[in-house]
Amino acid sequence: MAERSTWQKVLLCSSVSHDFIQKSSAPFFAILPIPLSYGYYIMGSLMDRIKSLFRKRANGKQSTAQPNPLQNDAPKEQQKPQQAVQKIAQQQPLQTQQRAAVAITASSASTGSTLTVMLQNQSSSSIVYAYITGLAINNNNALFLLQADAKTPYYPPNPSATGTQLTQNVSIPLGAPGNTVIATIPQIAGGRIWFSIGAPLVFAVNPGPGLVEPSVFNPSDPNINTNFGFAEFTFNSSQLFANISYVDFVGPPISLTLTDTTGLVQHVSGLPANGMQTIANGLTAQTAKDTRRWSSLIVNNSSGQLLRILSPNSGILLNPTWFQTYWTDYVNAVYAEYAQVPPAGQTAQLLTVDTQASFGNVTGYVGSQGNLNFGNGGLFAKPTSADIFSCSTGPFATGSNAETNTIIPRLAAAFNRSTLLLAPHDTPDGVGPAQYYITNTTTTATNHYSRIVHAANLDGFGYAFPYDDVTPDNGIPQEGAVYSSSPALFTLAVGGNNAYAST
Repeated sequence: MAERSTWQKVLLCSSVSHDFIQKSSAPFFAILPIPLSYGYYIMGSLMDRIKSLFRKRANGKQSTAQPNPLQNDAPKEQQKPQQAVQKIAQQQPLQTQQRAAVAITASSASTGSTLTVMLQNQSSSSIVYAYITGLAINNNNALFLLQADAKTPYYPPNPSATGTQLTQNVSIPLGAPGNTVIATIPQIAGGRIWFSIGAPLVFAVNPGPGLVEPSVFNPSDPNINTNFGFAEFTFNSSQLFANISYVDFVGPPISLTLTDTTGLVQHVSGLPANGMQTIANGLTAQTAKDTRRWSSLIVNNSSGQLLRILSPNSGILLNPTWFQTYWTDYVNAVYAEYAQVPPAGQTAQLLTVDTQASFGNVTGYVGSQGNLNFGNGGLFAKPTSADIFSCSTGPFATGSNAETNTIIPRLAAAFNRSTLLLAPHDTPDGVGPAQYYITNTTTTATNHYSRIVHAANLDGFGYAFPYDDVTPDNGIPQEGAVYSSSPALFTLAVGGNNAYAST
């Protein structure tokens, strides 16, 4: 979410570092420390994601160390392709090409100073708003919001008090169902495009200035009963990178379509209009099978209508006892599988992790102290359920060891996808999406939230846990991202009506 909408977000960018974005107006949520690991995976792995464009074709490189969700450039006063604009506005299926096939070279990458963004209401409501936030790269990384006219920048001054109201209207009305609003944005770091249905969102600023964003964690947040969601993007002088995210919660359906200056189109379908209900049904069914807290992740409004669905990590943040023992048996089985002195009747087995970096393939085993030992890559104690769902605590907390930091995303992803007991005991290269999230008598646990979310998306793509961008060499990325070094038109549709999967 690479993405992390929980707490503050540490954004690692090539040209800017933003320590945090405050998430709630409540004092106890206003300034919370965040582990370095959140910055490492917060937005899917922007920096690793861009690097992977080059490496994936040779050695493969997919991790979650983002190149900065707070960094964005705009395309050169681009001429937006009129045909593409027309087609996308009608939300018709377009000829697309897998984003992995988009070749970008560091030397040739160059965008312009502004980007055209089309915002579509594909819901059944006429009360729909969009918001665009981030840091303005070419204005000293000043806090940026786009005003309601969809073209005028707003740079909030540094306030003297927390929770200071904005002085400009930043709610962009999208109009009736099927309507499209064209926005223009400058180069932005840590960009988010927010949508709300049924009511506008409330933003505020704290001293810094720091943006107080809508929160699904604080019950006193003014947006807590509003149906909202967002997509994240980076638009800087070298590329546009964007993704949809379900790392913290599932909100209204959002799709992404990116057209570059050559006419190449990339599309991430997102959920159909009934996608959230499909996910809720799946979670309810899973709870009926295993009695775990999956259905407790479903959040309804005061009228009993489905409002959003929390991720397991978000559920645990709000209710620490949830899923406490869920992963215990599977973790024990994994550590027994790779024990240096295996249980009777088993042969010693090593776990291979392809770091997809200069460290190459590294092997690990469980030593006498009970840790998974990767030599110079570090020791990994048994993770808890909270560690696995968050991908950022316990053995998955990043630090100063670069080799460890390349192992963490791949190991955490393998736990969430429950692939560590599968031959050939090589992650992430030894298995593919068809083998993710399968449980049986030996693999007793998996991230069913992620499984159900992926299945509900028309193309199967979208960030469902923080390291969901980990991909086998030459594999198919699962996180639902689009990117280009020559973006011409970026279209986002909210609501899921007329949603389609690329062919």
